[in-house]
Amino acid sequence: MNIRCFQRNFSSALPPLVPIQLPSPRETHFWYILPDEVKSVALLNRYSELLSPCERENVNRMSGDQLKKRALLARALVRTTIARYQTNCEINPRSLKFKKNIYGKPEVEWHKDDNFSPPPLHFNISHTSSMIACGVTINAPIGIDVEEKQRKLKNDIIAFAQRYFSPYEIKLLTSISDPEVRRQEFIKLWTLKEAYVKALGKGFSAMPFKTFTIQFRTSTLRRFHLPGNSVSEASEVIVEASNDPGNLTNNCLVALLEVAGSHYAAICVENDEIVRGEANTPMKLTVRKTIPFVEDVCVSGTDAVLPLRGKIEQ
Repeated sequence: MNIRCFQRNFSSALPPLVPIQLPSPRETHFWYILPDEVKSVALLNRYSELLSPCERENVNRMSGDQLKKRALLARALVRTTIARYQTNCEINPRSLKFKKNIYGKPEVEWHKDDNFSPPPLHFNISHTSSMIACGVTINAPIGIDVEEKQRKLKNDIIAFAQRYFSPYEIKLLTSISDPEVRRQEFIKLWTLKEAYVKALGKGFSAMPFKTFTIQFRTSTLRRFHLPGNSVSEASEVIVEASNDPGNLTNNCLVALLEVAGSHYAAICVENDEIVRGEANTPMKLTVRKTIPFVEDVCVSGTDAVLPLRGKIEQ
């Protein structure tokens, strides 16, 4: 079903979504939901009503109630998030239709007609067992990844890194003697690399992690404000092609956050302004915690969002 203009009375069972203005240029919106906080069966049934028949069938085929719940929440989060961004009409989250690029990255398939001008919106989604997130930008491809800080790693970290990481990253991890610090740095690197390949519209198979290196440029620091008006600094994240050390992929903004005290979140956004020489432009970031149709809380600048790496403005 193609996108059309709809009235806000989608269903008597569904309260209205709070509309949100499209992000400004250089701005990223990051939405997340914690599955453990969604306990209402009635609410989950409402979310199920938003899915396409194919999506609903795919969810129901999954084994295990928790897996089904996370899949349902992921699809509902995408639909309700995109439906908030209105232009010249209101969008029914049920009516959204999606397509995938050749690497499997989902995109909205907008229907264009005289009554509807589709927004230049890009989105990306990531999820773990305990967090589901959706990033939104305009006019700029985005990739995000979220990982649990306490993620269990079955393999030896160095042996695993030697299979997937660049020599620079392996050396960095090897130099860390504390096992817990090494594990945390591994998870951070993995999260950043996932976000980067997703921003390019590819995936691990199309762009192996060994083909590029994540580095932190400590000589270029940006200050950002934390809760309580304190100021901290974070090093810039740069990406280097492993087969050409002089080839820096510097037309993107990359940031690493700690979210909800329990997860790492990486965001990568293509940024043409860097190409035009405005390399000091920070990523303007707005983070919202949500339970669609129930509550939306802006947590930017609070203890729930701690910038770790990258140029970020909250």
